[in-house]
Amino acid sequence: MKKESEKVTLKIPRPLYEKLSRIVGKSGFNSVTEFVVYILRDLVSSRRMIKEPSTLENQIERIRRRLKSLDYL
Repeated sequence: MKKESEKVTLKIPRPLYEKLSRIVGKSGFNSVTEFVVYILRDLVSSRRMIKEPSTLENQIERIRRRLKSLDYL
C-alpha cells in the first residue's frame, strides 16, 4: 500500500524552472515545487472542467492569462 505522502519527480524545461524560481522569490511561496503543486491543484480542483469541455477550455485560457500576467509565459 502506497503512502499518500510519496512523491514523484516531474521534469520541466530548465528555462521554465528558472523563470518560476525568479517569480517564486517574490510570491511568498517557499519553493518552485510548492508553487507548481499549488497551480496544479488549482487546475484540477474544478470538477466542472471534467464535466464540461468548454469549461475546461475556459479554465485553461484563464490559467494561461494568469501565468502570462505573472510573466511565466
